Amino acid sequence: MSAAGVCAIALLAVAGCNLPGKPRPGPEVPRPEEVMAFDTLYGDNCAGCHGVDGRNGTATNLANPEYEAWVDDATLRNVIAKGEKGSLMPAFAQESGGVLTDEQIEALVKGMRERWRKGDPFGGEKPPEYRASHEGDAAKGKVVYAIGCGRCHGMTRDQPGKAGSILDGSFLALVNEQTIRTTIVAGRPDIGEPDWRGHIPGRAMTDDEVTDVTEWLISQESALPGQPYPSTNQLSGKPGEEPPSAIRK
Repeated sequence: MSAAGVCAIALLAVAGCNLPGKPRPGPEVPRPEEVMAFDTLYGDNCAGCHGVDGRNGTATNLANPEYEAWVDDATLRNVIAKGEKGSLMPAFAQESGGVLTDEQIEALVKGMRERWRKGDPFGGEKPPEYRASHEGDAAKGKVVYAIGCGRCHGMTRDQPGKAGSILDGSFLALVNEQTIRTTIVAGRPDIGEPDWRGHIPGRAMTDDEVTDVTEWLISQESALPGQPYPSTNQLSGKPGEEPPSAIRK
């Protein structure tokens, strides 16, 4: 056989071992529905809003032991699967249009419990119920807000307190009643927000007070979040003018 023929056979042999498109040896990438590791599931689906370690995110502090002790497994599973209507919490279950299987949601619930649920953080005290049992009284809620919330968050949206305004229409448009109730009762230790026992000096808030102040806060949501525009046109610097209609769009 000629030297050229030997070279051709050798090249074919090499090509046969490294066929175009053939994956090289190594770890296989699992199908999305086969991923069951908590770190991966949480990092891909939850960390963006709830924080890398369940804290310091824009959404509920999941690493808060009080939250984990307050919400039961069925409720936590349901919130992940179906989301929270009226808030930014989407539905993650495949049957609700999400991307997670029932088994993956169960893995998230189990992982949260194992990492962040710690004994009895309430010290034997009974917190208000997770869901409100009746509609709140906004008039009463305004009084409760003035006593328990206004000193930190301000009494009007135009005069926020040291902890920032929670009366701003843009903020209220992003949350629902349950989001507010959860924050009031379980608190946000990652950002210094106390639980239901630390809002009113000298005593804890009652279940009715939590319901009433939640009702009043939601009633402050504006029909057009972000409106009205400031009285000063920031582009022209002329007082009393609103931005041009083109800017509103």
